[in-house]
Amino acid sequence: MNSGYPTNGGTNNNGGEQRSTWGSILRLLYPGLGLKRWLLIGAVGIAVWSIGIAFLMRKLFEVRFPNFLPGNFEGVLLAVGGVIIVLLAVYGIYRSIGPLILASNDIPRIADTIYMRRSRGRGAKIVAIGGGTGLSVLLRGLKSYTDNLTAIITVADDGGSSGRLRRELGVPPPGDFRNCLVAMSDEESLLTELFQYRFDEGDGLKGHSFGNLFIAALSNVTNSFDRAIFESCRVLAVHGQIVPATVSNLNLSARLKDGVTVHGESSITEHGGEIDSLFIRPSDAKAYPLAVEAIQDAQLVVIGPGSLYTSILPNLLVPGITDAIRDASATKIYVCNVAMESGETKGYSVADHLEGLQRHTFEAVADYVLADSNSGVPTPVHAAELVVHDGRSLRHARLVEGDLSDPENPVRHEATKLARMVMEVYHESRKVKAPFRLTRR
Repeated sequence: MNSGYPTNGGTNNNGGEQRSTWGSILRLLYPGLGLKRWLLIGAVGIAVWSIGIAFLMRKLFEVRFPNFLPGNFEGVLLAVGGVIIVLLAVYGIYRSIGPLILASNDIPRIADTIYMRRSRGRGAKIVAIGGGTGLSVLLRGLKSYTDNLTAIITVADDGGSSGRLRRELGVPPPGDFRNCLVAMSDEESLLTELFQYRFDEGDGLKGHSFGNLFIAALSNVTNSFDRAIFESCRVLAVHGQIVPATVSNLNLSARLKDGVTVHGESSITEHGGEIDSLFIRPSDAKAYPLAVEAIQDAQLVVIGPGSLYTSILPNLLVPGITDAIRDASATKIYVCNVAMESGETKGYSVADHLEGLQRHTFEAVADYVLADSNSGVPTPVHAAELVVHDGRSLRHARLVEGDLSDPENPVRHEATKLARMVMEVYHESRKVKAPFRLTRR
């Protein structure tokens, strides 16, 4: 994954390896690492210590140092020698602790690792709101840019393994939380594979994923679902935090344009029909405090991608969440789905998606709308009813189009492309006096 951070591209020959090694050492002096200040303090400490020793020797032994060189050349020589000694010490420390930290005998990459971690630690404060597969794709890309990442996830899911655990154990549905935990954790981990493992046989186990069972069990052990998510974040070394929109027992209902009211998140999609309005029970569900706090402190709020009516809006229908977004000074981006969804957004254009979002929240809910330009999608896939921009202007939002789809699964976003575009829009939005230049056709 291209995270935008420098990498150490070593070579096989000795000369190239030495240049690569010294290049890595020079990276330790990059801005933002906090290392130069300590080197300077260390140098000052060495100088003070040296002067102290000199004075002590002079007092104890009445030593008078003869002038071997004219003028101040002796001082210059000592200063240069001191710098060389300090550099040698830094190189020695680097060679000593680098292999231990990286547990590798390859060309050291400690500077790259430190730089990346410190940069992510100082990255933008981002809140991503949604659920389902779409949100986990976004988080998988954004974790390369910042550790100050908060995922706010719906608790209205009532289908599949999550729905069974919700009904049988009384815990909030863990499925979307599990997917986001894996997406925000370090990749290629055996633990992440374990969390995603799904049982395909066994009475009572078939259809359940290990991660769902783990979160449900931990919820009972700690008597707290949010504590279970917090501890799961620690187990998987998650970059950021994952919180529910609410811990209330949330139920979703939809009123269709034919007058029928459908209850239950999974039933809405199964029933089909054109959705007129959406509502939650209890209507006064209390927003989770950490979710509200994260939105208030955020520099960027990203809504979606995900199912508009069953993954995104259940979060925003919680009054405290919408109020926090309305009052937040953060840049607000809505990520539109690549493809329409049967039973929810069939026939929807980009403008229709935004209007559905605005109708249930407020008109200024998004400053920018990100949409796939469909340029990277093979022609046969257009039969899958991709979401397109029909030319209508968007109210209170600017449209940004680009190639965001996954070549291997053209009806979904690709994590790296999506995260890069989100960060480009965010950085452009911070340049208040600069014109907006990101519209792509």
